[in-house]
Order: sequence, then structure tokens, then C-alpha cells
Amino acid sequence: MTQQEPDRLTGQDPSPPPPGGILWETAGDIRSLLALPAAFVLQVAHPAVGAGVDEHSVFRTDPWGRGARSLNSVLLWVYGGEAAVEEGRRLRRVHRTVRGTDPSGRRYHALTPAYYAWVHATGYPVARYARRYFARPFTAEEDERFYAEWLMVGRILGIRDRDMPQTTTEFWPYYHRTLALEIAPNAVVSELTSARRALPAPPGAARLVWPLVRPLLVRGLRFLSVGLLPPEARVALGLSWSPRDERRLRRFAALVRLTVPHLPERLRYLSVAREARSELRLRADGG
Repeated sequence: MTQQEPDRLTGQDPSPPPPGGILWETAGDIRSLLALPAAFVLQVAHPAVGAGVDEHSVFRTDPWGRGARSLNSVLLWVYGGEAAVEEGRRLRRVHRTVRGTDPSGRRYHALTPAYYAWVHATGYPVARYARRYFARPFTAEEDERFYAEWLMVGRILGIRDRDMPQTTTEFWPYYHRTLALEIAPNAVVSELTSARRALPAPPGAARLVWPLVRPLLVRGLRFLSVGLLPPEARVALGLSWSPRDERRLRRFAALVRLTVPHLPERLRYLSVAREARSELRLRADGG
């Protein structure tokens, strides 16, 4: 039995994060989008994950569609209620055929527990680091709650408790050990962090101005991908980040901190999160 399957003793599916919890406040906030490129880079920096993405993903040919599908999946884990569990099952079905050999000759399978857990685990240090720039950092108590809710999401995805550190105290040795022993530059990391990335045009009218927009967007993606990686991950990947880069990031972050909290909810939250939060308020009001 995996944690994502119903418990044989209780007959219950794993529970999604609690409505009104920390993930409900943060996952659908538009600021969370800024950390996604760095999280993806840290995921694929694992050789098995990088090889799987290199050989099986459409991130080169359809980055916009892949990004939209990944974002919708993440939002379902948090705000989807009963649909969250089914989304977890769907993802495991999709990844059953993702297997091959990494550049060092090591066989991989996407659902190998250590690899599958790493993909999920990376969301915690990246989100936590990005929050230091774009919002008030978590208190120690909030940090524990955030990680506990991230573990709940992991159970929905089918990650067993024995394959993920169960507290923040256990997480950091696991994280630093993985950085030291597994994480390394690879072709996918190089592509995602290149200022000359071959990024195809999105669908729609944007194609008309794409030759002008593409260089700016590619540089912006590289800036966020590298800048929002925790420094120790940057070092493990040999990615440069200058004091000038850091000053630029801090100026950008100050603008985000000043503006986003004052936006109306319809602009601050993505639609799935906005609708779920609205329904929660209606239930609380007895509507």
C-alpha cells in the first residue's frame, strides 16, 4: 500500500492540505509563480530526474502547455478537495512509463521512491527561500506548519512517509546530503538557465511580437531560475550569481512586496485558488 491509496484500516484517502491553511494562503498567490522556474531547475538537477525530463518531457517543444498543466496540477493538490486525490493517482499513472538510463549509465524510473520524493521535496526549500524576498518570512511555527502541509500533498502524490523526512529538522540533512552526493549540472539545467534558451512562441497573438519579447522573457526566466535557487543549490550547480544580480533581485522583490499585497483578490490569486477561497468563505458564512 502507498500513502496515496486508501488506508486499509480506516478506508480513507489521504487528506489534502486544510482549507484556510498556509498552503491555501500561498500556493495560489501570483507571487508563487515567480519561484516555479527555480523549483524546476532544482528538480532536474538530480541526474535521474533530469534524464527523465530530457527524454520524456515536452518542455522544449511545448513549454507553455507543459507549464499550464503543471500549474493546474499543483493547484488541484492544494485546492481540489476530493479531486486532489484523483490528480495524485493520475500523475502516478502518467509516470509509470517514464524510465530509461541516465548519462552515467544508471537505470531510472520516475516512480523510484527516492527520485519521486526529490521532485516533491524541492518545492519546500525553494518556496521558503523565495518568500524571504517577496513576502514576510515564516515564523518558526509557520515554517513547521508549511512543511507539514507539504507532506500532506506528498501523500496525495503517493509518496510514503518513510521516503520523505517527516520534520524540518530531518529535512535539512537530507537536502544537503542530496546536494552533495547527487545534484550536478546537466544538459537540462544548462538549457533552463541559459540566457540564449530556444524558447518557442506561445500560442495566440503573442506570436506577432515574439521576436521582440523572447530575449527579454528568456533573460527574465534565467534571472528567476538562478536567483531564487537557495545559494547552496547554486553552488552545487556551479551557477554564477553576482552582487549586482542580487541587488537587482532585491529591487524587483521590493516592488513585488509593495504592490501585490494591496491587489484585490481577483488579481492577487489564480482562478482555481480564488474560487476555492470564495467557496470556503461562503461555507463559513453559512451560505
